[in-house]
Amino acid sequence: MKQPSGPRLLTVALVQERDHGSVAENHAVIADRVAEAAALGARLVLLQELHDGAYFCQHEAVTEFERAQAIPGAGTEFLGALAKQHRVVIVGSLFERRAAGLYHNTAVVLDVDGSLAGIYRKMHIPDDPGFHEKFYFTPGDLGFTPIDTSLGRLGVLVCWDQWYPEAARLMALAGAELLLYPTAIGWDPSDADDEKSRQRDAWLLSHRGHAVANGLPVLACNRIGHEPSPIASKNHTDASGIDFWGSSHVLGPQGEVLAQASTDAAQVLIAQVDLDRGEHVRRIWPFLRDRRIDAYADLCKRYRD
Repeated sequence: MKQPSGPRLLTVALVQERDHGSVAENHAVIADRVAEAAALGARLVLLQELHDGAYFCQHEAVTEFERAQAIPGAGTEFLGALAKQHRVVIVGSLFERRAAGLYHNTAVVLDVDGSLAGIYRKMHIPDDPGFHEKFYFTPGDLGFTPIDTSLGRLGVLVCWDQWYPEAARLMALAGAELLLYPTAIGWDPSDADDEKSRQRDAWLLSHRGHAVANGLPVLACNRIGHEPSPIASKNHTDASGIDFWGSSHVLGPQGEVLAQASTDAAQVLIAQVDLDRGEHVRRIWPFLRDRRIDAYADLCKRYRD
């Protein structure tokens, strides 16, 4: 008689780091952190958004486009070599130069053999004080399509996408087994402490909601540290810089916190995810079964007047 197979347990690592000042220095740190993660048993490693450098979107400057790179290119070759060396899947985040005048905020997935398993171009692009991403990034055109890897089907999204339940839902409906968010989010240092707490709590609650509504584990990797505004000397109102609040985390399919990093320390956050548990959760909470897809047409409208 065939015995039932055990749960599919996946050890994951989130590399929560600060900007170290140059691509070379950031790559050296990433290489060390991936090695550390692999030594701790991780098979999937998630990096923060735009991990090769500073969060340059605090201002609008054409010189910042020099940071962009082709995909595939040097950035994917670096990550692919690490993935192959340590036999891990790596999810990274790069500033993509697709063509002259056409740039994207793009997540890349490198499989255990070093190959580029796929990319995801950030769909939702913010434009807020200190977060001038619309100046740099064209909205993604690949849709909400999971990326197949040797470890499973990854629903990769990027930062601002994390506030949209539609993005998480569409990844889930396409068969994603995990939702992953490389991100760069933080406080304005001039905000009051209670406002800072509300913002961070809302961010965590949003991710827990995605996990619960879709019955999927959620991984979010944020950066840490203060990054000064490049226009601080010009007395701009949005020139306080950003204090990135870390708090990288791994959630289970009922929104339970499996692991969470601090707000201000570099860390390789390790957690174990049961890829089969989502099936059990969806049986007791059959949200996909009970969706009224016949009544949702208005979701395609900007607003119901």
